[in-house]
Amino acid sequence: MIDPRRAGRYERIYAQLEALIANESPNLTAAMATICAVLHHKMPHHFWTGFYLVRAGDEAGETLVVGPYQGPVACQVLEGGGVCLHSVATQQPVVVPDVHAFAGHIACDERSQSEIVIPLSKAGRVVGVLDIDSSRLAQFDDDDIAPLQRILSLLDPYL
Repeated sequence: MIDPRRAGRYERIYAQLEALIANESPNLTAAMATICAVLHHKMPHHFWTGFYLVRAGDEAGETLVVGPYQGPVACQVLEGGGVCLHSVATQQPVVVPDVHAFAGHIACDERSQSEIVIPLSKAGRVVGVLDIDSSRLAQFDDDDIAPLQRILSLLDPYL
């Protein structure tokens, strides 16, 4: 793990989110917004933290529409490639140490340097992704995947 304190941060964030989402979130959008806000403000390397959702009626998952997020203005629609759509297509998390080296990267903000994308699934089908960007290179690694997946599991009752 890049930051030795990150594992502990994830544990505290999960506990905070579990309490907030279980007790206060009336629906999926509210739960996603809460996850974005807490992650974005508690993880100092996050530049952009948000969700992209598969466009309604797009069974192939080829178009994503921005959902709740924190950070600079986002691309409203993602099509034709990029890290998020790669995660949807493979149904796997994607860690990118240098987004400029990722073929087909969609640059919503040139300040983004590294990225992690975690798919959000319902009944075996990806319905969206959690996308996190950093303005610094190599800010994510495989040790970030499991804690972020655990955080996303808090959304299961709303899917």
